[in-house]
Order: sequence, then structure tokens, then C-alpha cells
Amino acid sequence: MYRHLLLTVAVTLGCLLWGRDVAQAASFTFTPIDVPGGFNTQAYGINARGQIVGSYFDGTGGHGFLYDAGVFTTIDVPGASDTFAYGINARGQIVGSYVDGTGGHGFLYDAGVFTTIDFPSLDAFSTNAFGINPSGQIVGVYFESAEGHGFLYDAGVVTPIEVPFPGASDTAALGINARGQIVGFYVENNLRLHGFLYEAGVFTPIDVPGAFFTQAHGINARGQIVGSYDADHSFLATPN
Repeated sequence: MYRHLLLTVAVTLGCLLWGRDVAQAASFTFTPIDVPGGFNTQAYGINARGQIVGSYFDGTGGHGFLYDAGVFTTIDVPGASDTFAYGINARGQIVGSYVDGTGGHGFLYDAGVFTTIDFPSLDAFSTNAFGINPSGQIVGVYFESAEGHGFLYDAGVVTPIEVPFPGASDTAALGINARGQIVGFYVENNLRLHGFLYEAGVFTPIDVPGAFFTQAHGINARGQIVGSYDADHSFLATPN
């Protein structure tokens, strides 16, 4: 179930909705993004330069991609059966996850070089990297005994991120901004989902009023947070 929730997070990244008045006033130009020869193309991340990352499938499995100025570049970790690209920063550094014969691993792709990101625990069997900021700090999720835990990866040092509230479990760290503020979600009593903001060692819950499920996906340098709530709604939260 938890892995399904993570997939839901991934496919809903980028959705934005903030009240009826704003939605009616907004105007968008939509451009399809479909990898030629592939199917189920999913765009997950975009940086300030307009470079987009995501994943697609073909007859050989799952692949990451970079879409830049109309050109698709496939991203495959050598030896992996599946690769998924989730985040990209202004420097063009890309993070994601891959699967090989030893399990699931996170990765950083920088200037043609892949660096594996694994949480340093013998009990951790899968690691996923979801977000990266301009400084190269990375956040994600690792699994241990079927439970998910958030982490921060900074210059090779991995630090766990665990929401400490009573009844909290399955912490997922999904986004990080230039100030080092981290957002994500956690599960309360194996049932209800809450978003969170983590800053300077302090966790702040994020719950859309009246919603049962809230997930925080991304945060920008101004502290604005985007995410989703309940079955099919998204939100923008702006600090007061």
C-alpha cells in the first residue's frame, strides 16, 4: 500500500489548484510530452531552465528521461532493469531510483556520472531519491521492514528524517528548497496521511482544512508548498 502511495505521489507531481476563483482566472498552454516509441510517459520534475525529467516504459522495462529544448535523452543506470528520474535542479543534476538484481536504489546523475544512493543500514532494502536543491542536497525515502522512512543526503552523509508525532509512521521526504526546508508526508496510525514541513529540526504538520489525506510534494525558495489532498485535489500553500 505504501509503495502505491509513493507512485501516487509521483504521478501527481506538478498539479496545481488553489480555489475556484484562481482556477477560473488561470490560463495555460499545454504541450504534450511523450517519449517516441515509449508508453506511459510520466513527467515528474522541472527546473528553472525548463529542463524536464520523468520516466517511460517500452518493451525492455522502465527508463528515465531528460527533455530539453524538444530533445529526449534516455537515462538508464548501467545494469539496471528499470530506471526512474524524479527530480532535477538548476545545475542539471538529476535524482531518481533504479532496480537491479540486488533491489531498489536511489541515484544522482551529474555530468554523465551515476552515483548510487543507498541508506547505510543492513535492514534497508530499497532507497528512492525524489528531490534535489541547487546545493545538491537530496531527499527521499528508504524502506526497512516494509516501513518507509525519510532521509536527507548531503555531501555523502545520509541523515534519517522521522516525524516524531505520536502515532506517526512511514515518513516520506519528497521536496527540498534552496534554504534546506524539506516537505513530505507521514502516516498517522496506519491510516491518515498528513503533510509536513521540516526546518531547523522542527516538524510542522500541513493539513488542508477539512481534508483526510494531505501530501506535500514540493517547496520553492519562497517557502510556497504544493501538494495534493484527498482523492483528486491539489493545493498551493503560501506562508503568511
